[in-house]
Amino acid sequence: MKQVTVISGKGGAGKTTVTAMFATLANAVVADCDVDAPNLHVLLKPEVIETIPFEGMKKAKIIEDKCTRCGLCEELCRFEAIRDFEVDEIRCEGCGFCYRACPEKAIEMVAEKRGEIYITKTKFCDFVYALLYPGEENSGKLVSEVRNVAKKVAEEKGIDLLVLDGAAGIGCPVIASLAGANLALVVAEPTLSGLNDMMRVIELARHFKVEPLVAINKFDLNLDVTAQIEEFCRSNNIEIVGRIPFDENIPKQIAQLKLPFEGKAGEEIVRIWKAIEGWL
Repeated sequence: MKQVTVISGKGGAGKTTVTAMFATLANAVVADCDVDAPNLHVLLKPEVIETIPFEGMKKAKIIEDKCTRCGLCEELCRFEAIRDFEVDEIRCEGCGFCYRACPEKAIEMVAEKRGEIYITKTKFCDFVYALLYPGEENSGKLVSEVRNVAKKVAEEKGIDLLVLDGAAGIGCPVIASLAGANLALVVAEPTLSGLNDMMRVIELARHFKVEPLVAINKFDLNLDVTAQIEEFCRSNNIEIVGRIPFDENIPKQIAQLKLPFEGKAGEEIVRIWKAIEGWL
């Protein structure tokens, strides 16, 4: 099974817009791997078929009937997660030190629901996304679960391609979305921060042996930085598969939840997808 992950190194570069357009073009299962703030489902308007609970890491819980209130757990907890013989779930890191140290075995490690995974159907494709509850950890683990669920859906449907919309930045969710990818499409914007973040995420992709391709979004808004992006790619043997022009109709179509996108930007994204198909 082939996998294309769309990443950007920063938020607001346009990767979700590009992925939404890809969803209308590819015979693929699409997944949103930004589990902290998913938004691809807003454009795809999916019908939820199944909801899967996500438990995440286990956290400490004090068993009142067994607790003798010796205070050892509170004394040992380096995260200050235990106060007055109650565990603060937000502070608890799930290390299990108190669980192992308690002389009365009055602490248990409990996995509770930390988020949800949604298997859905859209007008264009099968689509999987998830939402991690506010303040919860393990976003990388949840992204891995989203990938596994999307792969299972693809196998059931006889589809051999996954298209993943990665999270912003270079953290755990991005690393999890790159796992097993054949290609990483890096959507870059022509700003100095966009250039810097593109360089970081390309380094990350190459570290995990994933071939990066670059698409420059709104390239004509700053031709000087676009030239710097092109020079970096040329110097590092990275192919630029497209240059998406600024199109004021795109925000209007997004506001109207209109897919596929029409206009010069939409046409360039279609061309980019055809180029990616050639790589696959």
